[in-house]
Order: sequence, then structure tokens, then C-alpha cells
Amino acid sequence: MGTTVNWNELKQHVEKLKMEGKKLVFTNGCFDIIHAGHVRYLKEAKALGDVLVVGLNSDKSVSAIKPGRPVNPQDQRAEVLSSLEMVDYVTLFDEETPYALIKLLQPDILVKGGDWKKEDIVGSDIAKETYSLPYIQGISTTEIIERIKKL
Repeated sequence: MGTTVNWNELKQHVEKLKMEGKKLVFTNGCFDIIHAGHVRYLKEAKALGDVLVVGLNSDKSVSAIKPGRPVNPQDQRAEVLSSLEMVDYVTLFDEETPYALIKLLQPDILVKGGDWKKEDIVGSDIAKETYSLPYIQGISTTEIIERIKKL
């Protein structure tokens, strides 16, 4: 299980882990309603390195990019994410993109879902490696919300 930390605490942890030779994997997202697609994606991301850091869009950030969302508040989303065994650290960011956070952490590996083209992934100019993992059709928070609305 992971820990939710602020940027300064995370930077200290990351520096120590890098000195130990650990490979840092970073991903980010809203993770509004955790589903099987998220779990598979996070497992794959963790398998690429030693430590998985998740940058979590704050409520302010989610609202800016997805009007009417989030469904779940940031503290609850962070709690759920940090309780997943493959997630080592969760930190919130208020901006629309995590570029400043990625710049601060300097991850070895940057990961996003397959709905992102590798060249469009924010921070790919900073990380040593960037991956766009396969997208699982039919499993998304938006689709889940739409199914619920039809009930």
C-alpha cells in the first residue's frame, strides 16, 4: 500500500530511492471511479520499474478538464489509489497537467494509457522512457457514468 504525500515530502522520498538505485515510474490521472482498466494499467505501469508514483488531479484540476466532475472528492480518490498494492506514492496537483510535478521528480519512466499518443504525453521530454500502455476498450469512467445514468 502506498502513501499520500505532498510534493516536498515526495521529492525527499524520490531522491533517497534514486540513490538506492530504484527506477521511478510516474503516471497521472483523475482516477475518479476506479475500475478494472485502472487496476490493469497501474499493474503494468508498476512492472516497468521499482516505485510507482501517481500524480492525482485535484478536484480543481479535474473540474477544469472535465466539467461536472469529479464524482468522488480528491481525498477519497487519493485514499483508494494509495490503498492499491502496486501504488507506492500518491500526490495531488492543481494544474491541468502534471508538467511541473514531473519536472520536480525527474522520473525514469513516464506512463499513460493507450488513449494517449506517446509524443503527446506531457513530460515525455523529461523522462528517460515514455510508454503508452494498451487501452482497454469498453472500460472507462465516462462509460460507467453513462451506464449508471441509463439505469
